[in-house]
Amino acid sequence: MDLKRVVVTGLGALTPIGNNVREYWNGLAGSVSGANEITRFDAEKFRTKFACEVKNFDVQDHIDRKEARKMDPFTHYAMVVADEAMRDSGLIDEQFDVDRAGVIWGTGIGGIYTFLKETRDYVSGDGTPRVSPFFVPMMIADISAGYISIKYGLRGPNFATVSACASSNHSISDAYNYIRLGKADIMVTGGSEAAVNEMAMGGFNSMKALSERNDDFKTASRPFDKDRDGFVLGEGAAALILEEYEHAKARGAKIYAEIAGSGQSADAYHITAPHPEGLGATNVMISALDDAGMRPEEIDYVNVHGTSTPLGDISESKAIQQVFGEHAFKLNISSTKSMTGHLLGAAGAVEALACIMAIYEGIVPPTINHFTDDEAFDPRLNLTFNTAQKREVKAALSNTFGFGGHNSSLILKKFEG
Repeated sequence: MDLKRVVVTGLGALTPIGNNVREYWNGLAGSVSGANEITRFDAEKFRTKFACEVKNFDVQDHIDRKEARKMDPFTHYAMVVADEAMRDSGLIDEQFDVDRAGVIWGTGIGGIYTFLKETRDYVSGDGTPRVSPFFVPMMIADISAGYISIKYGLRGPNFATVSACASSNHSISDAYNYIRLGKADIMVTGGSEAAVNEMAMGGFNSMKALSERNDDFKTASRPFDKDRDGFVLGEGAAALILEEYEHAKARGAKIYAEIAGSGQSADAYHITAPHPEGLGATNVMISALDDAGMRPEEIDYVNVHGTSTPLGDISESKAIQQVFGEHAFKLNISSTKSMTGHLLGAAGAVEALACIMAIYEGIVPPTINHFTDDEAFDPRLNLTFNTAQKREVKAALSNTFGFGGHNSSLILKKFEG
């Protein structure tokens, strides 16, 4: 089958270290930590009192107040980044076939803020079910994709992907496949998450998944460090405009990068723990390379899932060495979660964007907060500690792994016409 080429022509970002693509990239390249004490609620009684929140963000700067009240924050974030990406692509001012333009959006949890608020209001009341008529559409995971399609009149493929922390990698993969199979010309894709609230923090604390470094929260996310003690919860969103190459070329679009391939696998091992030998991670990277028709030696940079958990970082490093062999020591490897925290279902999108910018700018963002080497990791691996490194990045691989054993990898490469 004659598969179409798929390129990236627009980007949008709203993250704990920057509220647009340029601010986000400057934060990554500048080794900025997005961690701070929680402002969303009183966290004094929680074991973890900090998170990577979006900062200096007022939804009314972007969305009419009346409309914003009908949306959960995860949809606010989605709408803001989709608009930045559409404007960046130039599509906002152009005519195109809306029947061949769609939206696939990822989120791990969706409207948990709305669910908590409505439940709290009911429990604190007199038992009368005074529930907002917007409760269900605000809460459901697919609503962001629906809102984006409505705003821009996009009538092509439209749905949500939910696979925990792999959600937005899966959304990008699906969007990529629709275009290369000739079923769409344009896809708005990415992911959003807004889960910094009492129930999410409490749940992750109960699992002992979060760092509890309250006395030094700026350095709490420590992927590959001997003293790592869990991930830091983040929030935000990122959007990519994917476009069929000939379609983009015909309208003179700016092209950031090309999507070369994607892979999916399952650990089939445990609901939260990774396979100890990184079997699922190994399989998904091999699958992505096969899909792209690329050799391991053609990859320059791996943006790892790298959550800063004791087990996850080890299993992923084992998988990288299994897949790349001796070339593993020539790669740049980094975890941008050390700066953004873990954006759950939005992680894949913000990290794919980091890979695209690394390719576009020739800079590999670092893994910050490294203080103590861990003998569990081969010292020959270049984990890009603490400071960004200049390097030509012709191809990058981005990993995301979700609770339930869901794994997804994307390969992005430098565009060559």
